[in-house]
Amino acid sequence: MEAAPTYHQEITVSWAFPVFFTRHLFAPENPVLVQTVSRLKEKRRHRAIVYVDSRILERDPALQQKIAAYFKSHADTLELATDVQPVPGGEACKNDLRYAESVMRQLLELRMDRQSYVLAIGGGAVLDAIGFAAALVHRGLRLVRIPTTVLAQNDAGVGVKNAVNYLGKNALGTFAPPFAVLNDFEFLRSLPDRDWLSGVAEAFKVAIIRDRVFFDDLCKAAPRYPARDFEAMTDLVARCAALHLDHIRSNGDPFEYGTARPLDFGHWSAHKMELLSDFAISHGEAVATGVLLDSIYAHSQEWITADELNRIDTGLRQSGFALWFDTLNLRDASGERQIFAGLRDFQEHLGGELCVTFPQGIGARFEVNTIKMEAMEEALLDLERRAHPRG
Repeated sequence: MEAAPTYHQEITVSWAFPVFFTRHLFAPENPVLVQTVSRLKEKRRHRAIVYVDSRILERDPALQQKIAAYFKSHADTLELATDVQPVPGGEACKNDLRYAESVMRQLLELRMDRQSYVLAIGGGAVLDAIGFAAALVHRGLRLVRIPTTVLAQNDAGVGVKNAVNYLGKNALGTFAPPFAVLNDFEFLRSLPDRDWLSGVAEAFKVAIIRDRVFFDDLCKAAPRYPARDFEAMTDLVARCAALHLDHIRSNGDPFEYGTARPLDFGHWSAHKMELLSDFAISHGEAVATGVLLDSIYAHSQEWITADELNRIDTGLRQSGFALWFDTLNLRDASGERQIFAGLRDFQEHLGGELCVTFPQGIGARFEVNTIKMEAMEEALLDLERRAHPRG
């Protein structure tokens, strides 16, 4: 029997999304948003819908009016499809799939098309949920992310992923690069202390595995972060975002088809801590703890020195992180620590083979496919001892 012909198909798709750093984005004289939606020069006027994290509206009740006034002052270029839409802040908007469904329904009912814009203003969870909905309507609307937290501006908001929680952290999602990211530093000023500090953990994470100079600077500046030094924080945000963007652009696997997830250093335990605490532990707090835990393990395997481990510990601690939660001591019916199930969850998320990133000295990394559980247990005990030293 004659074989049917085989056609080997290969396509290359180019993505471009600018990441702007600005201040007072919705001041009528600020041209960044207008220039962003007009950059392709397809047509004169652009429809948009704006979703805003409700927690921001609590801190700045006039924001809805500022946005409406901005659109009105640029009515020759921008059109609001409907009133500014408040969004439940935090993990609440990610934990209920019905919320994403309601956003998709609204986008369809408003006849938002593939040349319309969805503006998502908020923390990482809001960007994730709105981005997830926008990516599914008409196979993808143009998403403009406007991150408002340190964690969103230096990490979650500048990436190419979005997701909601469904039987697990980020279990449903898409890879869908945004049309643009607009980071307005002024949003950071009104953050509660907890949200102000959360993104510092992601900066340490990426510096430890990619940039020793940045790590040294983070350690020097660490006491300035809990003191709410604005200059120190904006410098951290810009440099951390640049490292994340460089990794996505240059690592050869932006959509994570492979098994390695370098930017998830410290995250196998962090995601599990969030879930086990029903998100009472924030993502940044969990990442700080997870990074230190995996750094302790790395030292036990002689991948980093004792001095390097102590600098990581001191830097995170001086940045204001607790670095221990009793959630880590929870055990299942068989007596096993529940946190270790995070390794299994991580393996399933990666696609079958466990692949965990660890530092190899400060500023470099490598991946391992097996974890020595006795050594990881000892790392947990060491982590607890560091949190509760005797004498």
